[in-house]
Amino acid sequence: MYVITGITGQVGGALANALLKAGKPVRAVVRDEKKGAIWAARGCELALATMTDADALTRAFEGAEAVFILPPPEFDPAPGFPEAREVIDTIVAAVTRARTRRIVCLSTIGAQATQTNLLTQRTLLEEALGKQTVPVAFLRPGWFMENCAWDVDSARNEGVVQSFLQPLDRAIPMTATDDIGELAAKLMQEQWSGVRVVELEGPRRTSPNDIAAAFAEVLGKPVRANGVPRDTWEALFVSQGMKHPTPRIRMLDGFNEGWIDFEGRRDEIVKGATPLIDVIRKLVAR
Repeated sequence: MYVITGITGQVGGALANALLKAGKPVRAVVRDEKKGAIWAARGCELALATMTDADALTRAFEGAEAVFILPPPEFDPAPGFPEAREVIDTIVAAVTRARTRRIVCLSTIGAQATQTNLLTQRTLLEEALGKQTVPVAFLRPGWFMENCAWDVDSARNEGVVQSFLQPLDRAIPMTATDDIGELAAKLMQEQWSGVRVVELEGPRRTSPNDIAAAFAEVLGKPVRANGVPRDTWEALFVSQGMKHPTPRIRMLDGFNEGWIDFEGRRDEIVKGATPLIDVIRKLVAR
């Protein structure tokens, strides 16, 4: 039995698809039975649990060959990351009590960074799970290509992609969620001991200018990238409803300044197969 948390998201769904295609039994951990209905119809066993309910999560993890851990994202965390810490404590308790055999945990590029930023939530998770006796693989993908969903309307209607990633010609590691799911499925079926770190990027590194060019090709019209001035970020994020914008700003600084990057050697980084243009086509077609 392969247990998947976060199955209703893009990565969890891609992982489930890969495991089901391989004929593996899957247990879908969901908060709402209705949201799990589509997976139950495909033959998955359902387990109802939230990521802050240790008893329910323990039951969901019991008897699993491997568990995929994908904590719910917190995009506006309070100082000290109390939301993430509560989830982490629950995960550790459930893993310990269920005597989980193996864990594949979705982490992030830059989880090793010492500077506090939005991704520190994954750093804390790695630190906590890395102290356990269960074998754990931390899957660290690059920036999600699917983040370009935020740019579809402006690219289509205004011919502009507003970018916080700067300079506009600087390429960073980006990854398609389908490739993340495929690699996670592969890792869940492997055997290892101790802690592994597996880093994943797409076929090539991608810049904001590359994103604009991909939109231009798909839409059949000129599209350019425009850098959002750094001194406007805080006010902009607050106007969008954020109460604590500093972690997000520091994450963007980390990408732009280069201290959020992969930790391993270039030749050790796994390459995904999905090009950016394929992801853009799907986003535009929605």
